[in-house]
This record gives sequence, C-alpha cells and structure tokens, in this order.
Amino acid sequence: MSFNENVTLDTSQVRSGSGGGRGAPGGLVVGGGIGGIILLILGLVFGIDPSQLPTGGGTSPFDTNQVQAAGDQDPNAFSECRTGADANRSDVCRVVGTVNAVQAFWESELTRYKRRWQPTQTVLYDGATQSACGTASNQVGPFYCPLDKQVYIDASFFQVLTQQFGADSGALAQEYVVAHEYGHALQDQLGLLGRAQQDPQGAESGSVKTELMADCLAGVWVQHATTVPDSDTGTPYLEPLTDADIRSALSAASAVGDDRIQQATSGRVTPETWTHGSSAARQKWFLQGYRTGDLNQCDTFTGAPVE
Repeated sequence: MSFNENVTLDTSQVRSGSGGGRGAPGGLVVGGGIGGIILLILGLVFGIDPSQLPTGGGTSPFDTNQVQAAGDQDPNAFSECRTGADANRSDVCRVVGTVNAVQAFWESELTRYKRRWQPTQTVLYDGATQSACGTASNQVGPFYCPLDKQVYIDASFFQVLTQQFGADSGALAQEYVVAHEYGHALQDQLGLLGRAQQDPQGAESGSVKTELMADCLAGVWVQHATTVPDSDTGTPYLEPLTDADIRSALSAASAVGDDRIQQATSGRVTPETWTHGSSAARQKWFLQGYRTGDLNQCDTFTGAPVE
C-alpha cells in the first residue's frame, strides 16, 4: 500500500535506538502494570524462533552506523524521511509513515468511544538496543514493550520476513507488522494486554487470542488507512488499496503462523506450545478486521464491545 507522495512525515513519533532503561534479561517483562501484566514473553512476537534469525552483522537500511545510547537521540537520524515519496522508497521511512498513519487513525477512532489515544513512540534501531523489557535485537524481532510504552523495530526484520519466512516484499506486509505492534499498544491502553498471561501457551491460550486480536486490529486500520489525512496537507496518508496489497498482508500473516514456523524450523507442529496462532487463524483475524473495519469485531476473548 503506497503513500501519497505529498504527505508530510512526522519523525518526532520515531526514535533512533534510544530504548530506555535496562529491563529483565532474556526478553521478559517482570512486574505489574495497568494491564495486570505479570510476565510477558516478548521473544516470539511474530511466532519466530529467535535461534533461526541472524545473530548480527549484515546490512541495515539505517543511516546511523551504530546503536545509540539510551536518551542519545540523533536529531538527523531520520532527516531523509520527509514525505510520502520517501516512505515509498525506503523501509525506514515507510515505518515512520506507517507509525504516523496508524496513530492518526486510532486517535480519531477512539474518540467515538470517549477514549483518548496515548501517543506511542517507535524505536527504530540497527542491530540492538535496550528497552525497559530487556534487549531488543534482530534476534527478537519487532515488539511492544508495556513497561516503557514503546514499539521496537529493527527494519532489517523485513528482509528476514521475506527471505527466511516467505512473506512477499510488498509494502503492506511491512505496514502490517507495524500496525500489529500498535494493536498491542491499543490493547495495553484498553487494559486487555494482561490477558495474554491467563494461559500463555496452546492453540486456545490467552497469548494466542491476544496476538490474533492484534492481527484483527491491524486489519481494522488497513480498512480505514486510505481515509486518514495528514494534518499538514489534508491528503490521506495512503493511496487506495489493491488486491495485491491485501495478498501482501496475508502473506506476512501466514509467514508468521506458529504452525508454519514450527514446521520450517523443527519439522513438526506442536499446537500445545503455540503462542501466536496458526497461519490460517492469523489470516482469518486480519481479514475479520479488514472486512468489518470495526474494533468491536476483534474481541477474540468474549465478543464484548468496547465501552
């Protein structure tokens, strides 16, 4: 899904590797929170075994050559990301634009429910950085950290998603990843994220239902993405959807299903250990959000509407 070339990108919503304080090792969140989170496993946000991902090195699309220390934000880190045209040519700028578009949508949408969207920054890093939930790295993949309320993405993950797990290289496959993580941010703001720990593993577990809900919320955004305007120009961030765009998002959803990952990495499928859901379920719930455009159709737990 391409950006309209004249829209303005707001880089203040994204940071370059300034991930905050050190948290629990091994990708664990320990402690409480509004969502009642006691222990949240972050390492497999997209159902991917970290041992199957590259361990460092390689090329990155970032201008900065090193991960910056916490709080040491480079004001020029995203200077190349100014317009929608930049988002169409660069993975990094596409993340910036998607963050802008997703947040603009949820800010507007939540007013219908007399709720207020809490702005959530994304940390774009190269290789590794620290979050309040532990070390973010290209072995972990994208995740939302509820302790510091930020999304963490190494844009080289998109290459892994395509080259190792079979997603296509279309723009909406990447935008889906960002929108999924902001789905987790929305769950946190609505007090739903802690349900992931009710039963953290298995095909019908709270963890799987939480992930499928985030897929559905990503689909809701996609349904409305082409109508959300850039506040500077009044032009919608994104151009009209095509069938190829939807196929691209579905390819990403399929690529990160627990069954597909397990089959590819171990040669067998064990549903009792699932944390994110099957490829078919992830596609189904993304389409549920996309076709209905209604976050109330995304409650994978009870079916109760947002109040």
